Amino acid sequence: MKAIVVTDPSAGTAGMMLRERPEPDAARLAGLEGANYGDVIVEVHASGFTGNELEWPSTWVDRRGLDRTPVIPGHEVAGVVTALGYGTTGVSMGQRVFGITDWTRDGTLAEHAVVEARNLAPLPGDVDFTVGAGVAMTGLTAWQGLFEHGRLQSGQSILVHGAAGAVGSMASQLAREAGAHVIGTGRAADRQAALDFGAHEFVDLDNDALADIGGVDLVFDMIGGDIGKRSAGLVRPGGTLVSVTGPPQVRPADGRTVDFVVVSDRAQLGEIARRVRDGRVRTNIGTVAALDDAVAAFNPTARVRGKTIIRVRP
Repeated sequence: MKAIVVTDPSAGTAGMMLRERPEPDAARLAGLEGANYGDVIVEVHASGFTGNELEWPSTWVDRRGLDRTPVIPGHEVAGVVTALGYGTTGVSMGQRVFGITDWTRDGTLAEHAVVEARNLAPLPGDVDFTVGAGVAMTGLTAWQGLFEHGRLQSGQSILVHGAAGAVGSMASQLAREAGAHVIGTGRAADRQAALDFGAHEFVDLDNDALADIGGVDLVFDMIGGDIGKRSAGLVRPGGTLVSVTGPPQVRPADGRTVDFVVVSDRAQLGEIARRVRDGRVRTNIGTVAALDDAVAAFNPTARVRGKTIIRVRP
């Protein structure tokens, strides 16, 4: 099968190559050669890629910590189940599915991928595969940051850093739908996109003062660094600073801090799929490219707004 592979951790996306790789063996899933319990093979129709995943230690090792290069990156998938392993529950042969994959196994920038069934959820027939791949990681990250870790409630206020980005735009939409007042941040050029994706207000991080915002119940930080440090002072007593960039370096004086790594959750994927299908939220996709063109798509010559999705099958 065709797949994108990377062998050099220091090369970044410039080190990606399109290569032929062995297809997953359905016989292994049946237990003949000791495959993992509950695996399925997915015929990949669309795949997403997180920009910094080549920097994650888990990208280069297996669950035992052993080197597994060359690796196939990408952990966001939408496709069709073509083989079921021993102990599989919740999905069926021929079913359209979407979700995220294990960090320490080969990913989804390939024509086929082995995925734990528990990481997948049904993809409605009227939701395009590119949308499914585009919303899996971003949707779960936003959902868990807002509702699990941020405990967001209707009537509260939230500051979303990077509100025009893939996760930030999803967080803004979900927060607004939940009845929160959403303040988005970003560059001046991102203002209209952030507002279009649900922010009630926008703060230009280059020209506006964060301190002028006042207090908010929740800060959802996708930027980190100095922005994360300054955001701690904006959290109201009893509020929360949630970060996906690592442990916050400055904590609110009278509030909580949470940094987290997204995990798969079938029920949450289902909630997200329903909202996409109903038109309550939409994906922030900037570029859709074929697998043959994936290397160029992940190494653009100009800034691309939105998520890049690889359409593996027409």
